[in-house]
Amino acid sequence: MVIVRDPLDPKISMWHFLAYYLRFMREKEGLSLAQWGKIIGMARSSVSNIEAGRAKLQVDYARRLDVKFETGGLFELLLWYARMAHDPNWFKQYSQHERQAVEIKVFHGQAVPLLLQTDDYTRAYVRMNTAKDVEGMLAGRVSRKRAVMEREDPPYIWALLDEAVLARPVGGREVMKAQLQYLLELSQRWYVILRIVPFSAGEHLGADGFFQLIGLQDRDIAYAGAQKGGRLIEMPDEIKDFAVTFERIGAKAESQDASRDMIKHYLERCP
Repeated sequence: MVIVRDPLDPKISMWHFLAYYLRFMREKEGLSLAQWGKIIGMARSSVSNIEAGRAKLQVDYARRLDVKFETGGLFELLLWYARMAHDPNWFKQYSQHERQAVEIKVFHGQAVPLLLQTDDYTRAYVRMNTAKDVEGMLAGRVSRKRAVMEREDPPYIWALLDEAVLARPVGGREVMKAQLQYLLELSQRWYVILRIVPFSAGEHLGADGFFQLIGLQDRDIAYAGAQKGGRLIEMPDEIKDFAVTFERIGAKAESQDASRDMIKHYLERCP
């Protein structure tokens, strides 16, 4: 039996509006999912996922639809607005991208990034939160971390940390000591490159906040952190800017060996 689902609510977000309008156009033309897929070179299941909000339309497919239906760039324009607008469901999509990543590049100047945290380090930050379900939040973060780090084929991870991350004692001496030891252990793994930007490097572009670049099989996305949330970035030009920023911060970082020595130095201060 074929399951027919109601279309998404176009008032929720621009992504929902785009998915809603795609389905509207397909049904207006009297086309099946498979027929619509042939027009843009996409599998039936992929079309279904886009209309259900499980996947997002990409610019190449939007352009093909504009050419086919002579819409004057409407689909590509709707896609641009969807990418620029706030999406209330962005974090769910971001977490999915993170689990599917081939490569992750992350900079943080204040704390160890989640993927590199021990559970106790994570707990120290979570318990500061004002959310009612602190244990649920902790479980969610630990689950998200393990979904990436315990994969059979983990992504390559390039992490740049400011020295302030090592100097800030989080969770008490024992928690911080275990975290520093874990960073040393991670730095020896074949898929992790960990480098520290020392205080002596002076000013650098990381002062604007932490961010993460996620390389997928077919494209790149980025995430910029902020108080009370963050922003998922899918526009190629903006992603390129973050990639350049990452490289410029990296130019001020110590080598891998020197970075390990810095971690050991701070570890010795937590006997």
